[in-house]
Formats: sequence, structure tokens, C-alpha cells
Amino acid sequence: MATPGQPSPEQMAAMQQQFAAEAAKRGMTPEQFAQKQREQLVADAEKLGLSPEQYLAQLRARALQQMEAQRQGQASPQAGQEGEQSPQSQQQQQPQQQTHQVPVQPGGPVDPKALAVANFLRSQDLKPRTCILDGQRKDMFKVKRAIRAIESPAYAKAASKKNSLLPPVTDRASAENVFKLLPLSLLALRVSKSDPHEGHNHAKPKNRVKGLWTVKIEQHQEADGMMHYVWLYEGPQWKQKAMAAGVVAAIFAVVLFPLWPMVLRQGVWYLSVGMMGLLGLFFAMSIFRLILFCVTVFAVPPGLWLYPNLFEDVGFFDSFKPLWGWQETKKKKAKKSKTAEGPAQDAAPSATTTSAKPASTPSSGPVKRDLTARVEEVEE
Repeated sequence: MATPGQPSPEQMAAMQQQFAAEAAKRGMTPEQFAQKQREQLVADAEKLGLSPEQYLAQLRARALQQMEAQRQGQASPQAGQEGEQSPQSQQQQQPQQQTHQVPVQPGGPVDPKALAVANFLRSQDLKPRTCILDGQRKDMFKVKRAIRAIESPAYAKAASKKNSLLPPVTDRASAENVFKLLPLSLLALRVSKSDPHEGHNHAKPKNRVKGLWTVKIEQHQEADGMMHYVWLYEGPQWKQKAMAAGVVAAIFAVVLFPLWPMVLRQGVWYLSVGMMGLLGLFFAMSIFRLILFCVTVFAVPPGLWLYPNLFEDVGFFDSFKPLWGWQETKKKKAKKSKTAEGPAQDAAPSATTTSAKPASTPSSGPVKRDLTARVEEVEE
């Protein structure tokens, strides 16, 4: 009979089977898998500046706190017994979780290596998409694209440069460890899709943008390929600062206009008069071309337009080409559309069935094809 607080032999056997299955998935023996978990545990403890014993003590304390909260929330005695067994199973399975879970240290100093990795990934095409996090728009990307960028030759080239802070990458595991530097310094965090209207009685809003997720930050920062991460690091802000400084300088220049030298003020006055003259000339030309069209509609129909492409959706210089043109009637427009559709119809296969008649000699003129579908009777 198992002592209180310790797992039963059946539970121990189930844990061993699960451990062996996890090792088999990774192509290792249970001893090799256990050794790898110990090395990962030591590495995680060194990142936090703790000894392995202290780190294990913290993990046990967290597991006990979670189980205490589960005990208080459960009402049935059977649920309470299951809660007593779960801390031990969590302690046994905790080394297996260390391969994916990343402990986040809020308020800690930003690692320069993590900043270097973030700057590199921000410069790569991770195919980000916009999401809503706490009412703000953020860039979201998939982990697999970030891992792919870290394993790319561009990363190896950037990491081989002199004084580069990018950590070296040799295999998939080292690439995942490099990516885990981002959540450790709170530069990017794992998120999942959430519904802000969940639990409300009202209907969902009709003006929702398709594909725009509302996300929430997950507690466990894992590094699976299909998971989504959101950028909290905006990158260097020198462009935004330069634009803000330029706007402030322009406002000060406008406010201090009376203090400008006389030459600059005269130049601004001449420039404004020239712009007003061009604008007035444009309106005068528009009115003149309309009057000319109204006169020519009755004098020489269908009417003459001056600068016919002036208000068309074309470029600036194309708006003034050609100089003049006749008004297009509906017949001409229909004829143009038919000529445009003609080659497409000739390329389409005919839907009629051909009979066994000798082919006629080709004529010099255009051949009209009957494309109407019909059913012919076949005599037996």
C-alpha cells in the first residue's frame, strides 16, 4: 500500500510508460531522454541565476500552489483525492515540460542577445498579420516562420559577422532556444485567439473585420511551430522621432512667420499667389471645356471635348493627352467591347456538334462562327 502523498505502483507504471513513449517519439532511449531533460533543467536554472535545486524547489512550490487552488475549488471528495495525486505527477512530468515551456521574468533587464534576435527577425519577412491586443493593433506571426528564419543562411551570415550578438545555431534545438530569448525579455509573447463578446447576451457586431483576430496572452510561453506570437518590440524608433521633430519644427516655423526675413516672406507670398493662379486656371479650363462641349453637341455632334482624359483615373501627364477628342457614343463603346471580346470568343471551343460534311474552302473574308448550342438528330 502506497504511503500518503506518494504515487501508487499503478501510477508509477503509467508514468514510466508515458516517459518511455515521449522518449520513443524523439527517437531516444529513456536514459538518453532523461539525460537531455536534466541538461535542459540545468540550462534553464542557469538562465535564471539559480542552482538546479533552487529551481526545482520553485517548480514544486508552484505545483503545490496550483493544487491548493484546485482543492479549494473542487467540492467532491473524489476530486479532492485526484488533486492530492496531481502534484506528484506534475513533479514527475515537469522535466518533460522543460523542453517547451519558457519561464518569463517580468521587469528584468533586456538581454542584448534577445534584442539582436528581435532586430534580425523584424527585418525578415515573417508574413505578419494584424491583431488586436488590449485594444491596440499589433503584428502577429507564426513560430515556424521565425524558426525558419533563424535556421536560414542569412542568420548564419549575420551571426558570423564581427561583434555580432546573435547566438550561433547548429540544429533545431538551438534554434528554438534562440527564439525563446524573445519571451524571456518580453519582446514577443505567445497569444491565442479570443472572443471579446464571449459570455455576453448581445449578438456579435456586424462590422467585424474578417481575419482581424482579437488575441490574449497565454500563461505558458511555448515554442511550437503552429503557435502565434505577437510583437511587443517595435524596433528602433528613430524614424518616428525624426518625423515628430519635423512636425514640431514646421509648427514653430509657421507660428514664427512674422519673424522671418523679408526675402523669405516675399518668396512665400509669390509662391502662394502662383499656386492660387494655377488653381484658378484649372477651374477656368474646366468651365471652358464644358461650354465648348455644350456648343459642339448641337453644332457638330456628338460633341468635342478638350482634354478628354482630364478627369479620368489616369496619371497626371496622361490627363492632358490627347489635346482634344470626340464624345464617344453608345454604339462606339459597344463596338469596342465587342472587338475586345472577339479574340476570347474565338479561343473558346464551340458547343455545336459537327456533321460528316466535306470541309469548305477557306474564304478571304472573316468567317462567322455559330456558337449557339443545338442538338442535331442522327438518322439511323
